[in-house]
Amino acid sequence: MPRTAIRIPRDVDHAILHIDGRDVRLTNLRKVFWSEAQLTKGDLLQYYADMAGVLLPHLRDRAMVMKRYPHGAAGPFFFMKRAPSPRPPWIEICSIAHGSRGVIDFPMIQDVAALLGVVNLGCIDLNPGYARCDHGGRPDYLHFDLDPGVGAPFERVREVALVVREALDSLKMRSFAKTTGSKGVHVYVPIVRGPDQKRVWTFAKALAVELASRYPALMTAEYRVAKRPHGRVLLDYNQSAWGQALASIYSVRPRSEATVSAPVTWDEVSRGIRIEDFTVRTVPARVARIGDLWAPVTRLRGRFNLEKFV
Repeated sequence: MPRTAIRIPRDVDHAILHIDGRDVRLTNLRKVFWSEAQLTKGDLLQYYADMAGVLLPHLRDRAMVMKRYPHGAAGPFFFMKRAPSPRPPWIEICSIAHGSRGVIDFPMIQDVAALLGVVNLGCIDLNPGYARCDHGGRPDYLHFDLDPGVGAPFERVREVALVVREALDSLKMRSFAKTTGSKGVHVYVPIVRGPDQKRVWTFAKALAVELASRYPALMTAEYRVAKRPHGRVLLDYNQSAWGQALASIYSVRPRSEATVSAPVTWDEVSRGIRIEDFTVRTVPARVARIGDLWAPVTRLRGRFNLEKFV
């Protein structure tokens, strides 16, 4: 991964960077965003600037739900869907109809300037839509969020991930794994864009329910928290529903260690990984060494045609 030439100032609170002919205003650069990890907002911006080369292909042309932490990782947060107004003219918009709420103008992260502009709003993690803006109702991913319930250690999440992978392999679906950066693992399958969100969700639900019935000691598909059995991993198919979003690949998460949602190989999952292995400090060097493990996820070739199942 080639390093960006962009350097975020560390000796001032505010700065204007000139990036590709655009003026990007950055604020509160010395504000502490992680007290335990001793990282500032400027450090967060530098991480995203360094990762832009591998991150942007996963974000382009997708509506972005902003999750803002104005006071850092340990502070309160709020969701924001509408792009700020006024805003720089180079922030592109994805307009999506949301029923009674009317049309919402979501921001899109198309380039480095937009990436830093959105992160500067206090967006620690990035939450893109599952479909590209030109056809927001037809996703190009099938995915599962493996979320450990009370009493379920991360070792069980890894075990469930391998079961999910085996099931997908049996259907000739090539799958990719990443840590969530929080508690679990995300499993994605790149699919040919065609089925609408409801049909993709229906397939995800059917597979989750079937696997949970086969492996009741490991996992559950019960979405109601009060009814989930203790010590199981939730195979969360509802994250495939319309309007949902997951933290993107390479997103920083608001944990005390400044962990990152990092792509991993299935061999690494088998051998044993930890959420804490992947942080703001370690992931850039890892990607520089091995590249973007999820590069195939962005390509048109090799995507699974889900139409025959739904």
